[in-house]
Amino acid sequence: MDNEKPVVASRMPAVIKLEPGKYWWCSCGKSATQPFCDGSHKGSDFTPQEVEISEFQSVALCNCKHSKNGPFCDGAHSSLPTAS
Repeated sequence: MDNEKPVVASRMPAVIKLEPGKYWWCSCGKSATQPFCDGSHKGSDFTPQEVEISEFQSVALCNCKHSKNGPFCDGAHSSLPTAS
């Protein structure tokens, strides 16, 4: 399972307003509650990543699961190969 690749949930980030608190970002791409974890990673090499928000703010959370900036979008979706 070491070469397991995440599912691209969307080629666009989830731009959402979050209240202060802790959230769990889905890293596998299989969650039905994107961009947040619903436990769908169980049995895989993936684990959700904690996101702590200290003040009410808009964030762009990665939905392609290829960001080098963890749960935050870095534009990696724009360089993903298109599905054939």
